[in-house]
Amino acid sequence: MLTGSKTTFKVRQMLPDIKERMLSQSGVNARSRDVFGLRCLPGECVLQRAVMVRKKLTAREGRGWLSGTLFCTHFRVAFVPQDSPKPDDNADPVLLGDHDVALASIEKVVVVGPNRTKLVTPNSSLKFTPEELVLYCRDMRVICFLFDRLTPDAQVIEITYTIAKTYQPLKPGSVLSFQNAALGSVEMKQFLSNRRRDTHMNWFESVLDWEQELERCGASGWRVSSVNDRFEMSTSLPRFIVVPQKVLDTELKKSFAHFNEGRIPRWCWRHPRGSDLLRMASFQNNIYHEKDDIRNLEMVLFGCQSSLCVVVELGEELPSPADIQLAHSRLRALCLGDISTSVSVPDDKWLSTLESTHWLDYTRSCLRKASEVACLLRGGHLTVALQEAEDRDMSCVVSSLVQVMCDPHCRTQHGFQSLVQKEWVMAGHRFYSRINYHRDNDKEEAPVFLIFLDCVWQLWSQYPSRFQLTEDFLLALHDSIHLPLFSSFLANCQRERCKRSQNLGQSYTPVNGWRDVLHPDSSSDPSDPPLPPVWDWALQYSKHRQDRFTQPIPPTPPLQPLLNGNLNTNPDTHRLTDAIPGSVFLLSRGTFSCPANLLPWRSSSSGVYKKSHRRAPSSENVPGLERLLKAWALTELPQGLTSTSGPQGPLDPYEPLLPLLMGPCMGLWRECYLRGALHAQAFSHPISANHPHPVERLAREVQQLKDKLDQVSSSTDPNPSAKTAEPRRTDTNLNQNTNNGTFLFPSSRPQGTGVPRAAPLPTSINHQTSRGSPPASAPPFRSSHKDSSGSSKHTFLFGHSSSTEARPDQRYYPAPNNAKLSKSNGSIAS
Repeated sequence: MLTGSKTTFKVRQMLPDIKERMLSQSGVNARSRDVFGLRCLPGECVLQRAVMVRKKLTAREGRGWLSGTLFCTHFRVAFVPQDSPKPDDNADPVLLGDHDVALASIEKVVVVGPNRTKLVTPNSSLKFTPEELVLYCRDMRVICFLFDRLTPDAQVIEITYTIAKTYQPLKPGSVLSFQNAALGSVEMKQFLSNRRRDTHMNWFESVLDWEQELERCGASGWRVSSVNDRFEMSTSLPRFIVVPQKVLDTELKKSFAHFNEGRIPRWCWRHPRGSDLLRMASFQNNIYHEKDDIRNLEMVLFGCQSSLCVVVELGEELPSPADIQLAHSRLRALCLGDISTSVSVPDDKWLSTLESTHWLDYTRSCLRKASEVACLLRGGHLTVALQEAEDRDMSCVVSSLVQVMCDPHCRTQHGFQSLVQKEWVMAGHRFYSRINYHRDNDKEEAPVFLIFLDCVWQLWSQYPSRFQLTEDFLLALHDSIHLPLFSSFLANCQRERCKRSQNLGQSYTPVNGWRDVLHPDSSSDPSDPPLPPVWDWALQYSKHRQDRFTQPIPPTPPLQPLLNGNLNTNPDTHRLTDAIPGSVFLLSRGTFSCPANLLPWRSSSSGVYKKSHRRAPSSENVPGLERLLKAWALTELPQGLTSTSGPQGPLDPYEPLLPLLMGPCMGLWRECYLRGALHAQAFSHPISANHPHPVERLAREVQQLKDKLDQVSSSTDPNPSAKTAEPRRTDTNLNQNTNNGTFLFPSSRPQGTGVPRAAPLPTSINHQTSRGSPPASAPPFRSSHKDSSGSSKHTFLFGHSSSTEARPDQRYYPAPNNAKLSKSNGSIAS
């Protein structure tokens, strides 16, 4: 019999692991298991737990504190509220609960003690008992846990060390270990293999999928080619591509060598007015062009149009992946602060620092270029080809934004998922390299997909009633990309996904080319777990959370009957499209030109170009093209900007949603980038409970001024009930604070039809550094300023009080007279 206090304590620590092993060995069905109230995945082991812990809730969660138990498994950090219902043992497994965070998503672990903060690493030693535990996540969330004074000190220290040692990526194989921890059990493998895909979206993995898209867009002059079925022509392109019907596969094979990585011009989308959108890589100038090759190249480039092609060069005006990575790193440091050095940006320099990140400038550039392309496609009877050096980064952004602007189907949840599947996953965007899950290739890391989501949010914020998908859906997709569990993001092209799913390799011979080779051990069960697609939302979110992904919108009227493949009736555009056959123009920096070396085989040095398509003179048809872009005053103040409604959306559902790109109209995605900012500011300035945080003092002063203004306005109005309520332009002053710093964030989210409204903004900051729980009569999150009714009315400098209601389609308006625009036309600075 074991005796002694130390031995008894060790045995008690081993009980959770013993119980876990017993439960993991019983049963093989993929069902949830209840371990100390935690709904565990099959094979998931609880490493450590701490009782009587309170979690700080965010604005979307209702704010305040939630009591419960904190767990650390070899897959996640889980929090189970005290009054949560008992888990259903027969329910399907869910990877993450509403209060959980995956270990792979954690970037920093910080503990807060008496007037101090400490960054915890696997080799750290704590000389004090933590009072608070703060988890900084890669998706810009900050999760805070407060330990009660009754929580055993041993549990507090052990769970802190366990999280710090478990989340660290110690070696390149850590991602695989994380995947095995979540999905590697026999039960989970069987469960995932039996999962059915969503039949409401297009996966673009078969000929039938592509033909369905051609039929939906009315692209009758195009066909699906399987010339790249075995990835012999291009390893980064999908198995099936869409080319003109008049081009045979035997002729098409000769065209791949003339483009970087073999990424030839291929069809993406067709506008209802008859224009086609193509994507291609840059030309190989050192290739000798035969006459037959030239004819095939121009047949592919012009597609089903015979008169006009506009090549849109994306490399000069749009940021490079390195620029995007640098801007995102600066934005992250600005929003979250540097917790290791306790340095944050002063409030009066916040906007200038935001401008120096160039994140909003890059977002504006992408939206501007997509708007130009959308205006061109609206003209009808032309082909617009997006050209990028490798055709795998910014071309994905622009082509996707054009379809979101012009196609109502792409603004629904299933349509947007199909769009990402077509233009990103299947088109060969390097998700695996750009996300850099292993953190071993910093040169290739760049959040290109995240800047696309930011652009979509800008459109949603200006036209919320035209989107079926909501901000919750965009946030869920933003957070999912940081979780290395989904096949959609763990490969750079379709070829890599096929090799992983089929356990195949490839060998090359001069006679047979690239051929798939079955591994000798392929008959056995592969060690790598099956990876689900990101679109299987039931694995990540509850039914209640999924219901918030969409909102009801009016049905889109069907397309009008196509007249000879074109709906355009504008006489100016008809004169434009009656061009000399083979006219090729270059759109760069908002202007059109006809450079002689635009097509290498048409240059004088080629020597083989004799007679194919004629190239129009440099001045011909350029005025007509410029008229298409001048229809939308891109750099001027848009018309229709009123104090009550903002810019009016287009009446025709197939007209492009052209965004407002002036500085006040471009907002920062607050619910994404600033959801952890207040936590970061509070913990980067350790203070005692007797000295309020500077943000709280500033909010207190703003609230006092607001109360005085309300008193003055009420005293001057003898009959307020008879006065007609005039809508207040809450965003005209752009949330000016007492330091004359003007913030770019909206006071509250624009409300469209059925858009879920965010929770009320925070009332105050009362940073608690004591582990002692507050008295039962006092709330754990107190406010030091209350009105006569007892309700707190504090506001942060990031927004107005929750009593201010937002109007539908609320937007930013021109700044006051005392404000001036910055040189980059970005944010407002006073």
